[in-house]
Amino acid sequence: MPFAVATERPPAPAAKGPQWRIEDTPVPYERAVAAMEARVAAIRAGEAPELVWLVEHPPLYTAGTSARAEDLLNPRGLPTFRTGRGGQWTWHGPGQRVGYVLLDLRARGLDVRCYVRALEAWLIAALELLGVRAERREGRVGLWVPDRRTGKEAKIAAIGVRVTRWVTWHGFALNVDPDLSFFQGIVPCGLREYGVTSLSALGITAGLAEVDSALIATFAEAFGRPFPCSG
Repeated sequence: MPFAVATERPPAPAAKGPQWRIEDTPVPYERAVAAMEARVAAIRAGEAPELVWLVEHPPLYTAGTSARAEDLLNPRGLPTFRTGRGGQWTWHGPGQRVGYVLLDLRARGLDVRCYVRALEAWLIAALELLGVRAERREGRVGLWVPDRRTGKEAKIAAIGVRVTRWVTWHGFALNVDPDLSFFQGIVPCGLREYGVTSLSALGITAGLAEVDSALIATFAEAFGRPFPCSG
């Protein structure tokens, strides 16, 4: 999880709550990364509010800073992108809600680990509203649920963040109703022994709009100032 720590700590700005942006059509990945980078700089400079940006992408694979070349199989020849977020390989595409979370940690507590815990707690609460009990697992990044198809645990949400001068970007990918066969083109997050699932595969019929409503409804409790996090 790469991030740069400032050598001085300026006075923390007030956390007034982020702007929300929800895209109706898939956003090209390169455009999303460029937009995030520009917004991070603007937030840092006090020229723009924090942002939660909910998107879909066209099908592609992205590699985090720990991704290994041998974990990319890609038999369909999808585009691949190296990115500065933490984590390993994941897939993005239709039916998956990607959340880019751009928050100023100077206003919320200068604790990256606590921020990630809050991100996990937010997703757990949103999924609970949708009828799914997801859990953390020590040593396995993301959120996990029982997979009724295999009897084993499977990942329903991936998390990969980056923090630049105390402003967060990237975020999470929650599988709503995607084509899960795309995950066969990678070793998701480097974990060969676990599968990937989705709300649809679990029998939950919620669409993206319902998922977005659950995320909006549970955000404030997870991202108070300072983070309601025990570490």
